[in-house]
Amino acid sequence: MVRDLNQREIDILRTIIHLYILNATPVGSRSLSKYLEGDYKLSPATIRNVMADLEEMELISHPHTSAGRVPTDKGYRFYVDSLMKREVLSHKEMETLRKSLNPNLSDDILKDASKLLGMLSKYLSIVELPHFNDLIVFRIELIYVTSNRLLVVLALDSNIVRTVTLEVNFEVNEKNLDELSRLINEKISGKPLKYIRDNFKDIITEYNYVDAPLIRLFIDSIDKVFKNPYQSDRIHISGTQNLLNYPEFEDLDKVRSVIELIENEDIIIHLFDTYDTGEKSPQILIGKEINNKFLEDYSVVISNYKYGSASGSIGLIGPKRMNYSKITSLIQYVTDILSEVSEKH
Repeated sequence: MVRDLNQREIDILRTIIHLYILNATPVGSRSLSKYLEGDYKLSPATIRNVMADLEEMELISHPHTSAGRVPTDKGYRFYVDSLMKREVLSHKEMETLRKSLNPNLSDDILKDASKLLGMLSKYLSIVELPHFNDLIVFRIELIYVTSNRLLVVLALDSNIVRTVTLEVNFEVNEKNLDELSRLINEKISGKPLKYIRDNFKDIITEYNYVDAPLIRLFIDSIDKVFKNPYQSDRIHISGTQNLLNYPEFEDLDKVRSVIELIENEDIIIHLFDTYDTGEKSPQILIGKEINNKFLEDYSVVISNYKYGSASGSIGLIGPKRMNYSKITSLIQYVTDILSEVSEKH
């Protein structure tokens, strides 16, 4: 538990964090004295006393190889919760994001969002694709193509359309297709995709009198018709090389941890799903708060975006000294753009 800090302690802690974020080197009393001389006339000895108090509260620590101090996880947490002010994005940054994120919401816009976040943040950027199962189905259309082929068109919310071609080994009666489409839509319209997939067999077997072979075809093709188009590519990752540019990750073991993280999508999916609260406001997780041994040297900023009736997550992974005030604004802006585009459809 951190006691209430006085203004001088707050200013010194904030300055240590800002300087460490900027330079990645432990901050000493002499450099602090010079940096703060416009606001305080403090000797290095006085600053060392304040730093000792901050260290006792576990807000900063004292690396053995240096006379300077660095923020702890607890220090960063205090800064994020109590001291940080969000940085306003520049007009150029906002314009770049607006122009580059195509208003036609699709898989491409999510890839673009990942690339842009990585480029602008200089961190590892991750976009988790929407939870497709939550999307609402508006209707199914069964379209006669040839006597042994038909097209299934699945219309979902947010203007998302899936088409599946089914090959048949019997003559398809167009009249039966129209009747079956009407009967199925009476049952499924307005329901989530997951509900329909889980109950489709029961729904469709009510209509055995329509066309038994056609019914059997649909029962056998449930997985194909209702397949999640994002199943094989659940996340987009950009900016991998960005992490390797930070001095924190010059150590080979830490580089290895980055590679293992990127190669193991399940770790990232689990992390994003754990913190998928449905809130669009960014959440910040620092070091051991992430509860993952691969990520103890990192911080993660996660936000959720809406995709029609479904949702997905976007996030940035970087060193614990990431520029939180800038990153939260950046990720919030991208979240808002993705959600706005979805609402327009």
